[in-house]
Amino acid sequence: MRAIAVGMLTFFSLFLTAAGAQSAERWAELPAFPAMPAPKTSGMADVNDIKMYYAEYGEGDPILFIHGGLGNTGVWGHQIAEFARDHLVIVADSRGHGRSTRSQQPFGYDLMTSDYVALLDYLKVDKVTLVGWSDGGIIGIDMAMRYPEKLTRVIAQAANVTTDGVKPDVLSNKTFNDYITVAGEQYRKLSPTPNEYKAFVDQISRMWKTQPNWTATELGKIMLPVTLAIGDHDEAVKLDHTEMMAKEIPGAKLVILKNASHFAMLQDPAGYNAMIRDAMTGR
Repeated sequence: MRAIAVGMLTFFSLFLTAAGAQSAERWAELPAFPAMPAPKTSGMADVNDIKMYYAEYGEGDPILFIHGGLGNTGVWGHQIAEFARDHLVIVADSRGHGRSTRSQQPFGYDLMTSDYVALLDYLKVDKVTLVGWSDGGIIGIDMAMRYPEKLTRVIAQAANVTTDGVKPDVLSNKTFNDYITVAGEQYRKLSPTPNEYKAFVDQISRMWKTQPNWTATELGKIMLPVTLAIGDHDEAVKLDHTEMMAKEIPGAKLVILKNASHFAMLQDPAGYNAMIRDAMTGR
């Protein structure tokens, strides 16, 4: 009986160890958005046909961080704390996201890019390093094609340049659905139209059905330094699509973020920040 009991204890110990290891996979979890530092300045900028929330932190060469679809500036808390030590960090809520308003004008990446260009003009910032995640990365690539004079470089994580770069089963992924839920909760807390999350999602979803849709020829005209990053467990964007982007954009560097998903900036802040610093120094 003693041998059986010892065997059972060993079995359960191994089972719990394995279960613990499985649950500890950081790419499978959505960490909470970090607390945001107090900004140096913040406000609502009149941009195109909307009012756009922005905040600035620190001093030095400017970095513009652009969040992904449905999100807001809060996703960048870890990066703001790091880079505001030696840079001017600019964050904003994209059109219709977070605290920013939206209009009846259809969402489009060209329009959202023009919002950010207008924001930089409003802030009297000539040129930035742009770090974009998901939709923010797409906006960064769009800006590199249409407004290269505004950029020093682009660091785009989990971006796609055609709609078939998105995994067809993304909406069945638990982590991604957790993000959609959190985004809805934050929208209701921050938005000037807190009861219109569904209308907002419906409006931006019409853009996602057909955009972006850029050709290899268009990508081949980008002459800025571009770093393309993707988590090795990204739930939304295909790795081979990102590899294709790296081949089509001249001189682009591909970085695979280990043990991370679409939400790498939350899952591995230290590694993410190191990736950005490496890109900024040309490594």
